[in-house]
Amino acid sequence: MSSSSSSPPPHVVEDCRGVVQLLSDGTIRRSPDPIFPVDSDRDDGSVEWKDVLFDPTHSLFLRLYRPRPSHELSDYDNEKLPVLVYFHGGGFCIGSRTWPNFHAGCLRLAAELGVLVVSADYRLAPEHLLPAAIEDGATALLWLKSQAEAGARADPWLAESADFSVVFVSGDSAGGNIAHHMAVRFGPAGLNPVRIRGFIILMPAFGGVDRTRSELECPADAFLNLEVADRYCRLMLPRGATRDHPLFNPFGPESPIPGPFETGPVLVVAAERDLLRDRHAEYAAKMRELGKPVELVEIQGQEHGFFATKPWSEPAGELVRIIKRFMDEFRSDSA
Repeated sequence: MSSSSSSPPPHVVEDCRGVVQLLSDGTIRRSPDPIFPVDSDRDDGSVEWKDVLFDPTHSLFLRLYRPRPSHELSDYDNEKLPVLVYFHGGGFCIGSRTWPNFHAGCLRLAAELGVLVVSADYRLAPEHLLPAAIEDGATALLWLKSQAEAGARADPWLAESADFSVVFVSGDSAGGNIAHHMAVRFGPAGLNPVRIRGFIILMPAFGGVDRTRSELECPADAFLNLEVADRYCRLMLPRGATRDHPLFNPFGPESPIPGPFETGPVLVVAAERDLLRDRHAEYAAKMRELGKPVELVEIQGQEHGFFATKPWSEPAGELVRIIKRFMDEFRSDSA
């Protein structure tokens, strides 16, 4: 057969920030290299960390972060630590607990909040379409429940340091979406003996077919612009699904009317220059209509994912202080 009659070589049909490429023949190329370096290495040894396998079936790991005893954390030296579960962002397509930016953010959370951080990975699209990531988030929380039930037989760090009665669940962007679904699925008491005191949802990845004003007005040079957001959707939604899929637009036209569910306190953090800002305001308003105790905070001057891309910045520090205030308010039974 002549070369002129042979099939053309596969070409790239979707490129996600150079990390994931989908080819015309269905092949997926994934780079192992992280793409969001941090501005400096601030791992000063005040927080220790280690990786733990939590889902052998899918070879999923999480990373535990524990502040070392210090004068700054003297309030926690003789007591167990609150637990903060964290799901990273990346449009359900990229990212890992091991990426330097997510690692740096969790170091900062553990050090400045004085908590034990559980940073859990999940399966990524397009190899694993939604709902894979949501199910993996649930698996991570069920693993935490199993550790609480194991008592002294739990992972030594958790057995020694974790206060399973004071747990908060958080996530950024795609991870914020996962945190929402964990709030609906488990609420404060669905993982007994783990008690979830609140959910901290940072710039959650929500969308819909009908565009919002902040989406339409988003500049093309934004970190997350409409073109990039739509590419994530094409790569991560179930085949044939629209942006109104219930996992992506939880209160949209394709979503069933929610039955009774309890979430406990919810903190929603939006960014002023985020194309998803209107989605976040609408989400908070809808949750309030359903009787949920929701607080919405907007960080001025920031774009989508600023905590993940600039974890050592002052705006990230402002966010950490907001999270601390929320956790301090709801960590006790008297809240």
